[in-house]
Amino acid sequence: MYHRYMCALPLDPTSAASPDIADIAPADFSDDQRDALALVAEALETAGVDLAAETADTVEQDGPGRIVAVLGKAGSGKTHLLAWLVGRLISAGAKQVAHEWEGRRSKRPRVTFAVVAPTNKAASVLRTRGVAATTIHRIIYSPVYDPDYEAIAQWLAEPTASSRPTGAANVTDEMLDRALAFFKETNSVPGALATIGVRGSNFITGWKRRDDALAIGLVDESSMLDDQQLADLREIFGLVILFGDPAQLAPVGQDGAMPFDKLPAPDIKRLSRVHRQAEGNPIIDLAYALQEDIAFNAFEDLVRDAAAHDERVQVAPRVDADVMARSPVLVWRNATRIRLIHAFRATHGLAEDELAPGEPLICDGLELPAKQRNKRIDLEAAGLVKGAQAFWRGPGKKPGFANLYIVGAPKPKIGVSAIIQIEKPGEEEPFIPTAARMGASFLHGAACTIHKAQGSQWETVQVFAPDLFAAARAGRIEAGVPLWRRLAYVAITRAQERLLWVTRYAMSRPKQPLSAEDLETGPLL
Repeated sequence: MYHRYMCALPLDPTSAASPDIADIAPADFSDDQRDALALVAEALETAGVDLAAETADTVEQDGPGRIVAVLGKAGSGKTHLLAWLVGRLISAGAKQVAHEWEGRRSKRPRVTFAVVAPTNKAASVLRTRGVAATTIHRIIYSPVYDPDYEAIAQWLAEPTASSRPTGAANVTDEMLDRALAFFKETNSVPGALATIGVRGSNFITGWKRRDDALAIGLVDESSMLDDQQLADLREIFGLVILFGDPAQLAPVGQDGAMPFDKLPAPDIKRLSRVHRQAEGNPIIDLAYALQEDIAFNAFEDLVRDAAAHDERVQVAPRVDADVMARSPVLVWRNATRIRLIHAFRATHGLAEDELAPGEPLICDGLELPAKQRNKRIDLEAAGLVKGAQAFWRGPGKKPGFANLYIVGAPKPKIGVSAIIQIEKPGEEEPFIPTAARMGASFLHGAACTIHKAQGSQWETVQVFAPDLFAAARAGRIEAGVPLWRRLAYVAITRAQERLLWVTRYAMSRPKQPLSAEDLETGPLL
């Protein structure tokens, strides 16, 4: 049985000095964001947290956790609100818990909270935006540290002169200073230890299921949650705050249902206003147009009109092979994905039986037994989470190893044990250029299904419109909305800067040969 500790500090209703939640909202918050903040603040207050006064104390509470939800479409400011809440909770004295390190319990219990997401990829996207996040699965379990490294981790989390380790695990003062500097930037214990040459497999000796629950859970990409994950969240957290986009695709097997659909209306706030940072963005405008009862042909007319007035949207008669080399074409059908990958490799003149430097890959997961959780920590710390984008640089020094470039990783160039598959049209068995017994698994990354792209973003995105037209012709409905509209919404909102709407089954010839030279000159963001 978990023991939940939540904040509880009674407020004096006669005190005129107590600040109001509206007074502390940032100036750039929209009216919708302020309304959502009021709901969240009320939920925290009933549990004992006073966001306005930045005060908290702990109190034990049994029973299932309460759930409130902040919902909004792309550009409505959900992540901005979430990040602000994290900073405010820390200022109030709450302790953020990550999957990697919790430290010792203080004599005076502190309010705990965690930022979680359903998938590693969604969590990694939050981390690139400066919000420390982990997955639901990983928050259930906590690592057991080697005593020497536990002392270092404890000092990183609470650095004082008296707690500074001396002679622990042969780590010098210079190494400690380097690790502390990295930790202050990233709030990551494994990352800090990695800077001094220490891997997770060196300092994590085992894993245990969490003994105590946490007070507050901030859950991003909650539209991707299934029923079991929601049940786990209610068991772990005393208060669950969901952030989600109701226009995205629901988890497979949920019949279009999302976890916030059954919440009572007072526990939901919807961000209907496009945040000022997204105003005037034609991609966001198209995304909002998909929320109306619009036919496919009428929507495509809107795309053409946007392209005529703004270079950030383009209607393309064929797939751009050069763009495919660095960001995938998004499709609905798996057969379309395989055909486009085959065409991409053919138009570049690549050999069928080997990979070429610069070929794009997408991590499809980690093929490791449960007992090798420490190795999983090492790979994830290197940026190898499911959905991560990578590029082939060449074979590794050992059979089954590959030299790769991992986009967004702190050290993008790595050698890793890899299982790489390249499917071929009409063939059940894929070509496997690298086949390690276990390690990181990859699919070719020149094309990707829209379902798998959910949670990712690229600077330029190509959407394969013939597949969306096929979905419209099929007439499938998901949670009362035509499936093609949900697919189109997810696909176009993966684009950060530029959207290419591809209208035909055709591919351009590449203007430049496939190469890994750009991977050697600087980081890809």
